[in-house]
Amino acid sequence: MTDLAGLLVVDKPGGITSHDVVSRARRALGTRKVGHAGTLDPMATGVLVLGANRATRLLGHLMLTEKAYAATVRLGVATTTDDAEGEVVSTTPAGHLDEAAVRESLAGFVGDIEQVPTAVSAIKVDGKRAYQRVRDGEDVQLAARPVTVHELTVLDVRRVPGGAVTGH
Repeated sequence: MTDLAGLLVVDKPGGITSHDVVSRARRALGTRKVGHAGTLDPMATGVLVLGANRATRLLGHLMLTEKAYAATVRLGVATTTDDAEGEVVSTTPAGHLDEAAVRESLAGFVGDIEQVPTAVSAIKVDGKRAYQRVRDGEDVQLAARPVTVHELTVLDVRRVPGGAVTGH
């Protein structure tokens, strides 16, 4: 066991859980006392801040209330997991949408809104992550939560083969 204490900033790759990152850090640092400041879904990539030993006390102060996301969205496609990893369950033609329509529609999501988290989020339901419940075949319905979207910037809108529309 090491007494080494500090914060680590990890660029979490997709395909592993935040807990997987913590487990790897525990082994690498030779300590059981490692925590993180906010969970990222397994598919998500990005910054995960870890604390080791005494520095775990700082993690509560690092959980930010404001976050930034970058996403690529494929309009007109629904999947079993609400993300790119799920199986397609339905499609709706989106080829008629132009860039102005996409931008106008997304503008309605800026401000104070009620947001229903995706069933494949890392939110715990009775002690188990919602995404795990979905992957285990359960029907997960999460309640809407108040959120504030300060800015939503559409960087690009384009057509992909088959007439679907993507935005980034």
